Amino acid sequence: MPANHLHPGALPARFRRPRVLIVGCGDVGLRAARLLAPRVRLLALSRDATRPPALRAQRITPLAGDLDQPATLARLAGLATHVLHLAPPPREGAGDARTQALARALRRRSPPAALVYGSTTGVYGDAQGARVAESRPPRPQTGRAQRRAAAERAVRALGRGGVRAAILRIAGIYAPDRPNGNPRPRLLRGDPMLAAPDDVYIAHIHADDLARACALALWRGAPQRAYNVCDDSAMKMGEYFDLAARLYTLPPLPRVSRAEAEAQLSPAFMSYLRESRRMDNRRLKRELRLALRHPTPATGLISQP
Repeated sequence: MPANHLHPGALPARFRRPRVLIVGCGDVGLRAARLLAPRVRLLALSRDATRPPALRAQRITPLAGDLDQPATLARLAGLATHVLHLAPPPREGAGDARTQALARALRRRSPPAALVYGSTTGVYGDAQGARVAESRPPRPQTGRAQRRAAAERAVRALGRGGVRAAILRIAGIYAPDRPNGNPRPRLLRGDPMLAAPDDVYIAHIHADDLARACALALWRGAPQRAYNVCDDSAMKMGEYFDLAARLYTLPPLPRVSRAEAEAQLSPAFMSYLRESRRMDNRRLKRELRLALRHPTPATGLISQP
């Protein structure tokens, strides 16, 4: 028998290093990959044939596969020691067949030691402005949040099979250099916000702090544990855009009643304005030991990449 079968230390370095598979390697996945790259071997599932060169440029090995086509996921079995699952659910339906397909593929042979799933604070539903800790039972009210809750259940089922599965319930993600995560375009368009009496609390997290939470959870996340991933701020939606307007020296957005907002804003955006919650992030800081670089959007909105 070769010597490297007798002692793990004799294995080639590429097999000794942890192998982290990123599923849903978009903006946040790439930020997490840059943090992990020096210490692990990085893999990423990709269904886009044009992405492999860009992934390789980030020292990420691309793997062809599509969560919507489970037969393409067979090669994932036994491949990774850790999995960071950031892929969104389908846009329609009651469940998340994508997460179920991934879980089945990972179970086939040598499941990973750990899996971290990026969910949403939306699974809590409307708390009417109350502070929400992870002990609050999920009460998802939108189809989007219900699909995330279904994905959480699939992840927990995988965890009962021996995988150290942790769930990140992620607040609204922003960053000046993040696609769709910069408030400047909405300020320039002049889209209205709710008037103060109707305004709602919404939590935020800078994309870089979220990436750090993802990286830490791969090693520090406790089994079957959920973590609220948000900053320290407790701002209402209008206050967030007022702050951004001051920082960017742009006019503040007009304020309108809820009835006027229903007529002027998209149904997707209005779905966020029907729920109000202030998030408790003490578990994030205590257990994952994350020190936020941007405790509030006051610094995060002007951060440089």
